[in-house]
Amino acid sequence: MSVSVVVPCYRSARTLPALVARLRQILPEATAAYEIILVVDGSPDGTWAVAHDLAQREVPVRAIRLARNYGQHNALLAGLRAARFDTVVTMDDDLQHPPEEIPRLLAELTDEVDLVYGIARDEEHGVLRSMASRSAKAGMSVALGVRGAVQTSAFRAFRSFLRDGLDLVNGPHVSIDVALSWGTTRIRAVEVRMAERAEGTSGYTFRVLLRHAATMVLGYSTAPLRLVTYLGLLVGLAGLALFVRLIWLYVNGATTVAGFTTISAMVALFSSAQMIAIGVLGEYVGRIHAGGMGRPAYVVRESVEGSDQPVGPTVGVQRTPPTS
Repeated sequence: MSVSVVVPCYRSARTLPALVARLRQILPEATAAYEIILVVDGSPDGTWAVAHDLAQREVPVRAIRLARNYGQHNALLAGLRAARFDTVVTMDDDLQHPPEEIPRLLAELTDEVDLVYGIARDEEHGVLRSMASRSAKAGMSVALGVRGAVQTSAFRAFRSFLRDGLDLVNGPHVSIDVALSWGTTRIRAVEVRMAERAEGTSGYTFRVLLRHAATMVLGYSTAPLRLVTYLGLLVGLAGLALFVRLIWLYVNGATTVAGFTTISAMVALFSSAQMIAIGVLGEYVGRIHAGGMGRPAYVVRESVEGSDQPVGPTVGVQRTPPTS
């Protein structure tokens, strides 16, 4: 097994040397070949200088510097596209994800599993941070269409063929977890030991997590548009039912204010037509949006090339050239 370790880096000048040293100690024992890809996401401190120095001094280290700060998932996307080996591991740069736990993730990549998440045994955050984290994972559940999103983290190991699902991902709003789910449903979560953050504070504040949740729901799901579609159709049908009811009452001589039946029936009829039209329009917009997500039509797990020889009754038969 060969492994590419992708690490998005931001304000981590002090932690990168220790992280790389621990990775270089662990990976030779767990893999046949490896590389470490440090993606510096427009960090304003000396992170790039440290990453650049590590890449020049350490053979398996590669450093990529983005033009500005794009966000963790965008930086991961850049690193994943640069990865060259058959298995990919992603982890944070703050030493919260111990390199010593990587062999545990790799061991879970059996023939029945393509993607493994390392989750904390006991995760403790403040009230607001916990609420935002749950909101983000709920948004991911909507985007993935499954309930297993609560078992995700930035500590992942997966087979490199899943990167094919990232080829068409474009635009500023990226969710690696959603894109990976496009290539497989064979996902597993395993509890691992998480360490304390070695430097600084987490960039995933309450506001950032809520924005990430909104990105997943609005950017990678048609659920809100489908909700509008169903609501429009439901209200439209209710309007038609009201129209029929008003006409029935009028025909049966129900006493109403002069003009009430006519005005109410017209309002009900045109309102129902508008809502049904909105529902149909929502379905069209939903399909256009789904096409713009960058979701691939398929992802190839593996392929086998057969013989170049043709098969059939023409094998070994020399064609006679046409006569003039």
